[in-house]
Amino acid sequence: MKNSLVKKLVGSISLVSAMAITSIANAAVAPFNATYNFNIEGKYNGTASRVLTQTGNQYFYNVNASVGKLASAKQTANFVNANGAILPVSALTQYKILGAGRTTTLNFNNAKKQLVTNYKGQNKVIALPQPAYDDLSLEIQIREDLKAGKFRGNYYMADRNTVEAVPFKKSAMTRITVPAGTFDVVRIDRVHDDKDRQTSFWLAPKLDYLPVKVVQNNDGKKMEMNLARVN
Repeated sequence: MKNSLVKKLVGSISLVSAMAITSIANAAVAPFNATYNFNIEGKYNGTASRVLTQTGNQYFYNVNASVGKLASAKQTANFVNANGAILPVSALTQYKILGAGRTTTLNFNNAKKQLVTNYKGQNKVIALPQPAYDDLSLEIQIREDLKAGKFRGNYYMADRNTVEAVPFKKSAMTRITVPAGTFDVVRIDRVHDDKDRQTSFWLAPKLDYLPVKVVQNNDGKKMEMNLARVN
């Protein structure tokens, strides 16, 4: 049960950003600081923070989540905004349960079109024939594409083993209420091969398309994340 909880916790911090990047829109990337409430299976309650900072054309994205003292997870990403193009530099995913855990790192060499991953101390080199990005940078791309009216539907995503195209679909605008308030939102759904799985995001144009709600249903086990406040 503990391993299952950790997997869901790690999934919850990347669910909000489970999208991929190809090319970047021209709109500026806006830094933000947001806090979320989330619930796993209706049994475990936790909080998460998502912070994007900027120094020149360098961006640093940090996401942290915890379920009490039982488990914690975090993701970080560093990328460059080079004349309107997002160039990922590195990314990290780490989780701990009762003090023990795992760390995965991704290091991008855009000049050589290579990705070097490290998991459990083992390096792996993956070719990048097309642009592919970590799941925090990919969220930024989807948001920028929506702002520019260039939502693509299919995006490439890199993980520790592969680079693959991930399909998404966009629904009409609707309105939802979360602890942070009531927002007009556009819904983005990841298209899964398994019909028993659901991954959905509600993004608020008023907040620069920040995710205000995320829902995942995996074989009947539901995770829901809601925006509590944003600065």
